[in-house]
This record gives sequence, C-alpha cells and structure tokens, in this order.
Amino acid sequence: MLNPLLIAKDTEEIHLLPKMANRHGLVAGATGTGKTVTLRVLAEQFSALGVPVFMADVKGDLSGMANAGGDHPKVVERVASMELEGFSYHGFPVTFWDVFGVQGHPVRTTISEMGPMLLSRLLNLNDTQSGVLSLAFKIADDNGMLLLDLKDLRAMIQFVGDNAKEFQTQYGNISSASIGAIQRNLLTLGEQGAESFFGEPALDLMDLMQTDGEGRGMINILAADKLILAPKVYATFLLWLLAELFEQLPEVGDPDKPRLVFFFDEAHLLFDDTPKALQDKVEQVVRLIRSKGVGIYFVTQNPQDLPDPVLGQLGNRVQHALRAFTPRDQKAVKTAAQTFRPNPAIDVVAAITQLGVGEALVSTLDQKGIPGIVRRCLICPPRSQLAPLSDTERGKLLRSSLVYGHYEKSVDRESAYEKLAARAEQAAAAEAAAPPARSTRAQERSTTSDLLGAFAKSAARTLGGQVGRQLLRGIFGSMLGGGRRR
Repeated sequence: MLNPLLIAKDTEEIHLLPKMANRHGLVAGATGTGKTVTLRVLAEQFSALGVPVFMADVKGDLSGMANAGGDHPKVVERVASMELEGFSYHGFPVTFWDVFGVQGHPVRTTISEMGPMLLSRLLNLNDTQSGVLSLAFKIADDNGMLLLDLKDLRAMIQFVGDNAKEFQTQYGNISSASIGAIQRNLLTLGEQGAESFFGEPALDLMDLMQTDGEGRGMINILAADKLILAPKVYATFLLWLLAELFEQLPEVGDPDKPRLVFFFDEAHLLFDDTPKALQDKVEQVVRLIRSKGVGIYFVTQNPQDLPDPVLGQLGNRVQHALRAFTPRDQKAVKTAAQTFRPNPAIDVVAAITQLGVGEALVSTLDQKGIPGIVRRCLICPPRSQLAPLSDTERGKLLRSSLVYGHYEKSVDRESAYEKLAARAEQAAAAEAAAPPARSTRAQERSTTSDLLGAFAKSAARTLGGQVGRQLLRGIFGSMLGGGRRR
C-alpha cells in the first residue's frame, strides 16, 4: 500500500489516500486565504508519489516550485509550529508550457481536434451559427480537407459561404449572416492570440505524463497570466485538454494512484455562459474520467461556482475562509458548510468565516470511499520556493527540458487553405480558357462542380493513408466534437 499524502494537521495529521485521489477534489476559498499554497502542497505531494501534475499559473507565482523552499519567514514559522517530522525543503521536476510560446514550450492543437462544439463556445456563436460551423467541418471532412490552423478554417468558411447554394441540397441551409458572424468572430479570436495556439506540432499528451530520474512526477505548469485575460480562451483550452485526456487514455479501472492529476484554477470560468449541451458533456467527462486514472481538482472561490452534478463528484475537500458581507454571501457560506460530513466538535458555518490564512476545513475519503468528518486544521507548508524564478532560471530549465526543440518550431503542412488556394487558381485558369459563349452562371456551376469533383478525388486518394484515418476520426467525432490524432 502506498504511503498516504500528508496535506494538513490539527491535533493529528490529515492525509489524502493515493487510491482515492482520482475521486477528484475541491479547493475553495476567498482571495488571499491560502488556496495557492494548498494547490502547491497537493502538487508537491503528488509529484513525490510519482504522479504527474498539470496546473495553470494564473498569477505567475508557481515557477518557484522547481527550487528548494525556505525562502519565506512565514513558511519557516509554520514548519516549526506544526512540528512536522522529517520535513525538508527541496525543489521538484517542472516543465513549463505557454500558449504564446514565451514563458514555456508552445502549446498547440489543431482546429479539427478542438472540434465545432468547443470552437462555437470560443467564438460566442448562437445555435444557428454553431450549426453552420458544424456543417463547415462536415464539408471539410467529406472532401478531404484538413483543418489545422485558423487560416484553414477561414478559407473553409469563405468557400462554404461562397458556394452555399450548391451545398444546400446535401447539407442544409447556410445563411450568409451566420457565415459573416463566424468570420468576424474568427478575426477577434486571432487578435486574442489564437493564431499561435492552432497549428502543428500539436501537443502530445504523453509529454505531460513524464517522471524524472528519481521517479517523481513532472509538474507541468502552464503560464496563464496572459491567457487569463481572455477568460473564454483560457477556459476552452482547459476543457479541450480534459476532453483529449478522456479520449486518448485507456481504461485502468481503480488504480492504486492516479496516472495524472489535473488542477483547474479559476474553475468558475469553465461554466460561465456554457451551453447546456457542453455542460452536460463536461459533467459526463468528470464522472467517467476517474476510470482513466485522472484526478481532477477544481480551484475556485466558492463551491457554488460549480454545477451541482460536478460538485457532487468531488470527494476530497479543502475549504478556506469565505466572507459573509451580504445575504447572498451568508447563503453561500451555509451551502458550503452543508457539503461536509458534520463534526459535532465544529460549528462549520461559523468556522468558515473565522478561518485564518493557511487554515482550512478539510475532509478526505477513507479507504472505502466514505467522506471523513470535517476537520479544522492548518495546511502543511510547501517544500518548494515561494518566489517565482528569474527569467534566467526559467530559461535554463526550458533549455534542459526533454521536449525542448520539438514544439519550438511550427510546422505548416498542406491542409485546407493550401488546397483551396490551388483549386481557386485552377478554377480561375479554367474560367479564362472557357468559350466566351458560355453564360456567367454556367461558368459558376462548372467551376463549383469541378471543385467538388476534385475534392472527392482528393478524399478518395487519402482515405487509405494516415490523413484518411484522421479524417474518419473527425467524421465520427470525439466526445466534445473534435477528432483524435494518431
């Protein structure tokens, strides 16, 4: 049996059982009450156990986990006051990632892998516009067009719009208003930095699931201080990553410890203005992904930020202080208190508003999966450095990473944009060579027919190969509407 993870202490030590760690968890509390330190402590403990971790650094203060701690007087004081036997300061293996490719290895995915459902959320599309986007994906798949980056999607949307009448019989109505809305929102999305996010080489999830030479799990830190300025992009990126984990990882049943632990910081953003269909999918993934060996820990200010079906699946709870200045706040405190298994020795409602910084109400699952009674305790201090790394230190770690060089250079292979451009050139040449007696309308019908015929031939040539397999996955779709890569 693996050693339990020490996370807190009152009169006794409070542990998180590795076998119950993939039953998910919640870290909640008002700003400044200690959530980030709790996040660090959990990540350190998982890493020491050999479990890789993924976490978003929304404040820019987690990079110091690569170095040994003891750099803050309050941490030193906490170590002494808690009388933690065998406690020592040390750093942990860290890999840095960054959608913008500045503070970490670039993180990319393809348009096809993101899929129409998540892209619709990203583009703020209504139901009608989302339907048109889905049709564009279907037309691309049916005709052998890979959608890898934003220019591919722009070109495909323009082609579908220009030939809407020809596609209408097979695919349904395609309104020019919806095409225009998608094009405008794609422009806005590009201005928010999505140009660098969509493309290849796409992220290989196995690169997140590494251990170092000592068997410690890699702590993957996503630089998100800039990304969080576009909340919908941030939330959709994390949802995509969760969906990819669910799609790609095999079933492992009930493992002795998680294969990966995923922390969702600012978790309320995942459910802000989320369409019900997408929220249902997220709830389903959270329920089922534990059998893939993935533990999900939501980090947010208030438990009410999460839908009840998600909240009900979070077995391990760390509740920091909440403020109760308004009637709504007071209701939130009572709701949070009701999520714990009662402890006769604690007035949980009163305690939630009285907790000091670094103090929390904690309840973890026992060996049978039953929540323990709530305990008021001190969170253990982190073993790593609280202060962020300098640019020089971060750069040195980046260059020594096992994946350095693989993601740093983008690849732009032939896809929808290039094929559509080539077809347009061929169509223009054919139109110039056409007999002058033919009507303009006849020429347009001939051009479209030639284009679609060329698409069909292209699809037939590629379906037997690697690209064909990717297209078939796109046709059948993944749980959140994208396609997996092999």
